[in-house]
Amino acid sequence: MKSSKKGGLIILFVLGMSIFGYSQYASASQIEVSITQSELIGENEKGAKYNVELQFDNPSLLILTAGDTEFFVIVNDEMVGKGELEPFTLQPLDSSYVKGTFHTDSDIDEESQSVKITGVTKYDVLLTSIDVPFVYYPTDEQAREFIHQN
Repeated sequence: MKSSKKGGLIILFVLGMSIFGYSQYASASQIEVSITQSELIGENEKGAKYNVELQFDNPSLLILTAGDTEFFVIVNDEMVGKGELEPFTLQPLDSSYVKGTFHTDSDIDEESQSVKITGVTKYDVLLTSIDVPFVYYPTDEQAREFIHQN
């Protein structure tokens, strides 16, 4: 009878850890991203290069370590450039400011209607890694500052 109690406790422990793990994965999938800074550092006939800083907010109880993160800027459903963020760590229930660069490959219409920043960040968590996609729709003012530099 003692072995069945131990087996039941092990099953309950594994079930509890699975539920906790899934809930934290769901929380990590809700990471918020916002633009905190953008600076034009160079421009030529091929496009422009910017230094950027994004803020990531971690709503989970997990420490998330991210490697290089590639992101894309899409204007009016057309990719106009891409960028890369430095590796970073998100502490549980905290925010991190992450620096990176962004390159535009073409002229961007000043009257752009729809701007979005999208990418996938690979986070290393305990013994596994998870890919968490993010999509960020900057406000009109942020889009102007981020892309147009007006």
